[in-house]
Amino acid sequence: MIADTSSTALTDRQRKLSQTVREFADDVVAPAAYRYDTERRLPVEIIAQMGELGLFGLPFPVDVGGQGEDYVSLCLAVEALARVDQSIAVTLEAGVGLGIMPIYRHGTAAQRERWLPDLVSGRALGAFGLTEAGAGSDAGATRTTARLEHGTGGSADDGEWVIDGSKQFITNSGTPITSVITITAVTDRREDGTPELSTILVPSGTPGLTVGESYDKVGWHTSDTHPLTLEGVRVPKDNLLGERGRGYANFLRALDEGRIAFAALATGAAQGCLEEAVRYAREREVFGHAIGANQHVAFTLARMQARVHAARLCWLDAAQKLVHGKPFKAEASVAKLTSGEAAMANARDASQIFGGYGFLNENPVARHYRDAKVLEVGEGTTEVQLMIIARDLGFAA
Repeated sequence: MIADTSSTALTDRQRKLSQTVREFADDVVAPAAYRYDTERRLPVEIIAQMGELGLFGLPFPVDVGGQGEDYVSLCLAVEALARVDQSIAVTLEAGVGLGIMPIYRHGTAAQRERWLPDLVSGRALGAFGLTEAGAGSDAGATRTTARLEHGTGGSADDGEWVIDGSKQFITNSGTPITSVITITAVTDRREDGTPELSTILVPSGTPGLTVGESYDKVGWHTSDTHPLTLEGVRVPKDNLLGERGRGYANFLRALDEGRIAFAALATGAAQGCLEEAVRYAREREVFGHAIGANQHVAFTLARMQARVHAARLCWLDAAQKLVHGKPFKAEASVAKLTSGEAAMANARDASQIFGGYGFLNENPVARHYRDAKVLEVGEGTTEVQLMIIARDLGFAA
């Protein structure tokens, strides 16, 4: 069985990292996954251990507290975790890609010095407030606003942003260790009437920022997800993240990168379903022989294996292009599309192989079955990925 990551262009360090995280997932995350799923809470003690392993700092340089690895290494860690618990995996994926990366890439020296040490070490989590009731894939429909009120001191740096609006489905926004949320907001209107979008750092606990009740989700019960309300939220002028009016371009890059890590997560889920189904097919006996001896079951497992391998090759290809500075937008969408469908299909097939036991929440494949649907929705729906791929082919989709 092709249980390990593909050998394509992986270094010895990356293979060792993948194995280390797999062992951590099996020894620490898997035994607690069902309990935390039923409790519907993020296990901050496990997040702390992930921080101690250096997982949140993987793609960042040593001079900011990171591990000096690359994006491929991050995706390998995400995949290894997702085999046993998608919620824990997405906490890492979003914590890095949406919580840390924008600050690392666009932050000032002061912003990086303030926020990165705790975020990169896993002592704190960051979130990215983009999605709204009417603005998800269509980020240009953002309704949250931020107006700049100049102070009375006369200094060009004096003043505050006053933010009003609401956000939905924001990962890592309400944990006990959430320290900062990057908010996208309309800061002006351009001459042609289109919104000028910017990103602004809002520390947790800022007056006027309300974190709503955690969503009652179908799956990902351990992942922290909340709506946010911002009413007269005031933050200093220098909390602007990056150049004013560049928010749209900045988060498009973050979304493109995030699709690769999301694809790695989905691949891990598909791999986890395969491993569980193979084990059960060897152990479960019916009419005097293991069910894996039945051709239909064996062929089902073979198809599951093929899906995993194809999905892994897709995200590895996209990640390698990213790391080497090559265009990767279409490849990221191919990876996200392929892996999301693989996870859904493998979860369905694994549950069928388990029969009645596959319908019990204590069974990992049942949790994968619940969790996998969001892999066709998050980081851009399947339809959005098809649109991007079609455009890459030269069609106006």
